[in-house]
Amino acid sequence: MTDFRIRPLGDRVVVKPMEREEKTKSGIFLPDTASKERPMEGTILAVGEGRRDDSGKLVPMNVRAGDKVVFAKYSGTEFKVDEVEYLILSEKDILGIIQG
Repeated sequence: MTDFRIRPLGDRVVVKPMEREEKTKSGIFLPDTASKERPMEGTILAVGEGRRDDSGKLVPMNVRAGDKVVFAKYSGTEFKVDEVEYLILSEKDILGIIQG
């Protein structure tokens, strides 16, 4: 995962959002408008070096490549590479790491 083509700077991460479900777990198909809603979970592909505190010391990131995370719904910047959608997020926009 570290061979990703974009290296985020500072306290930013590159996330591959989870695929959008076209139907619910019980088999109900969702209309296009509902299934196009932005996902809030994804896998981190690349991590920046961290942020600097007020004294200039590097504060390491709390997440690493491969972590599955939950992030704020409208956070980050979307971009595409080879028709695949990704997000660049600040670490502060990550709400938690999904365990197991």
